[in-house]
Amino acid sequence: MNVELVFSPAPRETRVWRLDVPAGSCVADALRAAGWQRPGGPDWGAQPSTGIWGRRQALDVLLREGDRVEVYRPLRVDPKVARRERFVRQGARSTGLFAQRRPGAKQGY
Repeated sequence: MNVELVFSPAPRETRVWRLDVPAGSCVADALRAAGWQRPGGPDWGAQPSTGIWGRRQALDVLLREGDRVEVYRPLRVDPKVARRERFVRQGARSTGLFAQRRPGAKQGY
């Protein structure tokens, strides 16, 4: 069964492994087949965050032919906090859907 393992160690950098795993393999088996259990690999802490085709999945989920297993990096900043900080920097007038209105235009258009 052919699957693809994808990992991005840094922004705009992607590593791809094409693996041939036996039928009935799970996400953890694909990680082992790619050599992720070797010393010198990424430091995951308790467990890596993984997904299949962009949907978060546990390590014990069974794989199907042609699946794309993705390993996600931990977030550096909470998205809610980042949005609040960005809003404070930009100010209320320059944010939102209608921030670029034409002079004299009706509100909401």
